[in-house]
Amino acid sequence: MGERIIEVINVSFERGNTRVLEDINLVIERGEFLGVIGPNGAGKTTLLMVILGLIRPTSGTVKLFGEDIHRFKEWYRIGYIPQHALNFDVNFPISVREVVSMGRFAKKGMFRKLGKEDMKAIDEALEIVGMTEYRERRIGELSGGQQQRVFIARALSSQPDLLILDEPTVGVDVVMQEDFYNFLEKLNKEKKITLMLSTHDISSVTSRVGKLACINRKLYPECHPEEFFAVTPGGMKFVHHLHGD
Repeated sequence: MGERIIEVINVSFERGNTRVLEDINLVIERGEFLGVIGPNGAGKTTLLMVILGLIRPTSGTVKLFGEDIHRFKEWYRIGYIPQHALNFDVNFPISVREVVSMGRFAKKGMFRKLGKEDMKAIDEALEIVGMTEYRERRIGELSGGQQQRVFIARALSSQPDLLILDEPTVGVDVVMQEDFYNFLEKLNKEKKITLMLSTHDISSVTSRVGKLACINRKLYPECHPEEFFAVTPGGMKFVHHLHGD
């Protein structure tokens, strides 16, 4: 068994009178690529927010790198790409390099001057995502796929051990999606970065991730997509009763 990067233990979350998550148990080890799939409203984003400490679970425990989340301080070790990262003012005058440099402040602290080590980390992050030649471009001049790579570079600039992505292809055109998933797979295999990816894009992600977890309030950690979803004339339909539940 490898190092446990994330441990979610008996986690439930209620919003008002609605139970969004119920008795979630999940382990992600170093170097893994986990895909979390499920229909809209299934609790995927809520689970990520609990793991990131953005919301407190109603019950249960989360451990990051072996430490209880309430005592965990090294947040720079986790890179996060939110679902609506591409929703910003495209006319805002900020360059690609400046966007990526924001990721260094997670490690250094806000308002501290960036030094040579920081500049090196920023350049390396841009190189990893293949955006070096665009570093002086305004972020609003790039395509959706290119912008998403820039936001990944921002997360990578803090040199994280774990990268969490919530619906990363939202806002990215279909042509760019295949390249984007290929890029994530390469990032995991070549750069050894642990990845957790939430998506409803089943066909693209299932062939690339090492583990797949299916969620609809409850988590089914060893599910098979063809069992979890049924194809209907209107598209994919969620199968609520799986494995006897």
